[in-house]
Amino acid sequence: MFGRTLCLSTLLAAVLAACTPADILLSPKTLVDRAIEARSADDIAVDNEIVIKVNSLMAELGTIKASTEIYEQKLLITGLFDDKRLYQKFLAGVKKIKGVKKLYWHVRYMSPSEQETNKRRLMDWSDALVLDARVGINLFGADGVADVNYRVAVDPFGMVYLLGRARSWREHDKALKVARETKDVRRVVDLVQIRA
Repeated sequence: MFGRTLCLSTLLAAVLAACTPADILLSPKTLVDRAIEARSADDIAVDNEIVIKVNSLMAELGTIKASTEIYEQKLLITGLFDDKRLYQKFLAGVKKIKGVKKLYWHVRYMSPSEQETNKRRLMDWSDALVLDARVGINLFGADGVADVNYRVAVDPFGMVYLLGRARSWREHDKALKVARETKDVRRVVDLVQIRA
C-alpha cells in the first residue's frame, strides 16, 4: 500500500509540475484523474495529441473563443465566435485534424449585435467556468458514478455537455440527473456512451 501511495504521490507531483498555476487553481483533481483513469496510456496520449493540435490551431488563428474536451478520440468543442471568417477557418482547421473519431461541434457564431441583443441569455466566461466546476464536483460526490470517465463542458448559454463513458445505464442516468440538478444548469446534452 505504501508503494502505491508513493507512486501516486510521485505521479501527482509530476502532473502538478507540468501545470500552469491556472490549471492547478481550476481543477487539480481533474488533472490527477486523467493521469490515473482506467484507460490505456496510449489512448490518453492520442487524446492529448488531438487537444494539442486544436490548441495550436487556436493559437495560430489568434483566438481563445473555443473550449475543448475529449474522451477516446471523441472531440467536443464549444464556444462562441463573433467573427464569421475566424469561425469558418477554425471549423475547417478542426476538420483536418487526424485521429478524431467523432466531432461534436457545438460552437456558434453570433455577430456582436446579436450578442448584445441576447446578452441576458449569455453567461459570462467566469460564470461558465464556475458552473463547469460545480457539475464536476457534484459528479465527484455522486455515489456509483465513476467521475474519471466523464468530461464536462459548459457553453455560453448555460448548456452542460456530458461526454465520456458510463459502466451501466444506471450510472448513465445517475450522472445525467446529477448534472441536470446542478444549480444554474439550463439544459444537459448527453454525449455519454454506455460500456462496462
